[in-house]
Amino acid sequence: MDDFWVFGYGSLMWRPGFAHVETCKARLHGYRRALCVYSHVHRGTPDRPGLVLGLDRGGSCLGLAFRVPAELRDEVVDYLRERELVTNVYLERQVGIRLEGGRQVGALAYVVDRAHGQYAGGIDVEHAAERVNGSVGQSGRNEDYVLNTIEHLKALGIRDHWLEAVAARIGVAGV
Repeated sequence: MDDFWVFGYGSLMWRPGFAHVETCKARLHGYRRALCVYSHVHRGTPDRPGLVLGLDRGGSCLGLAFRVPAELRDEVVDYLRERELVTNVYLERQVGIRLEGGRQVGALAYVVDRAHGQYAGGIDVEHAAERVNGSVGQSGRNEDYVLNTIEHLKALGIRDHWLEAVAARIGVAGV
């Protein structure tokens, strides 16, 4: 069994939570990072859902790829399933990514299930900002989630203009 790769596009990028032996920037074609998942617990409530990130169809996404040793495959996959599949709004997929430098590899990724009730659809910047603004859940304010995401992306040298536009409309300072 060979080493395998995991693709991160949100919190996995700065808080992977699993052992890995290599990290590099990578691009996934055919999916984009989007605030497309209603959050009823961590960044909102059932009465006032917030929005969190998902990989949605279309475009491309620059993120991080983590190479995991083969002997840790089962442990890491179990961890990721427990973390990402809590409400089954994400689907576990094997995808092709291009690592920085041009090499193509297969990777494990979690993409949004468009048939799931928590899927928010392809909402525009204005509607996303309205949903984020004022939503609060067990993990805190939805605005803080967006700002934290942008700060981490910028620290990694990754720009997400759509997410930055949402943040600008909710009045997040420093964007």
